Amino acid sequence: MGPVALRGLWTLADVDAKLLKLMECPVAHVPLVQAGDWLYATDPATRRKYPVRDGIPVMLVDESEVVDADEFDRVMAECGRDGQDGNPAQS
Repeated sequence: MGPVALRGLWTLADVDAKLLKLMECPVAHVPLVQAGDWLYATDPATRRKYPVRDGIPVMLVDESEVVDADEFDRVMAECGRDGQDGNPAQS
């Protein structure tokens, strides 16, 4: 398969997990979590998400989107985070 055939098939899962742990939101300076082809900042005040294109995280503020509170809470819950503060959920 050539590069064109692979286009869009990569996700952040193909990138070393250590990279995700080193990355942070350039606005809120908080950790990120992955949901599909998006990286979500764990800050409930800013609620930003950044696209992952062809396996490459695009961490430009101009390319990010602000999500509504419901989407933020849903993604944080799916990723095992508390929607109120973005920290790992307590068991």
